[in-house]
Amino acid sequence: MGKRLAFLHTGSFLVDMFKGLLATRYPGLSAFYIVDESLIQDLLTKGESPDIVRRVCTHVTQAESTGADLIVFTCSSTSPAVNVARQMVSIPIIKIDDAMAEQAVGLGKRIGVVCTASSTVGPSTTLLRDHARAQGREIEIEHCLKGDAFQAILSGDRATHDAIVTDAALTLATTCDLVILAQASMMHLRPILAEQTAVPVMTSPEPCVDSLSLYLSPPE
Repeated sequence: MGKRLAFLHTGSFLVDMFKGLLATRYPGLSAFYIVDESLIQDLLTKGESPDIVRRVCTHVTQAESTGADLIVFTCSSTSPAVNVARQMVSIPIIKIDDAMAEQAVGLGKRIGVVCTASSTVGPSTTLLRDHARAQGREIEIEHCLKGDAFQAILSGDRATHDAIVTDAALTLATTCDLVILAQASMMHLRPILAEQTAVPVMTSPEPCVDSLSLYLSPPE
């Protein structure tokens, strides 16, 4: 294809997830993966800070110097820092939630958002409002933060994580036009929840990967 992508993750499990999605959608694509788990750890304990922005910008400039033609950030919580980092390089930077948010605001006015990390709530809702404003739409957002689910997945208890997220999503589905699972770690629950509710259920990884076609040549 001739293009080289850099993926920046704050969780190591995301590497295999995106490798699988890319292999299916764009076989032969050249990509490399940078993992910095300290970003999400510090965002959760300290919140947004100039230091987070500096570290994100450092990753971005290093990715560009390594030869990346496009950078994808797969952590929703880094969204504000990515806004700054975009000014530091001459190549495009994609946020994992951009494509999903653009689609979501066209599907309904009342949007339910399930988050398991507190650092995701602000960036995710801000991004949805930004896309709604760009499309001239009015939306209402009802978010549900389930920090206990995040702790469960960190400890390896996926069953508890899934049960908590499922309950939260089904509850939101009773009052919202669609439900967003705001973190990539919930992607596997989307088809299960879609069968249990009448409203659309969205996650970000697949729309994000699909949107790469705007920047890449068609797959061979």
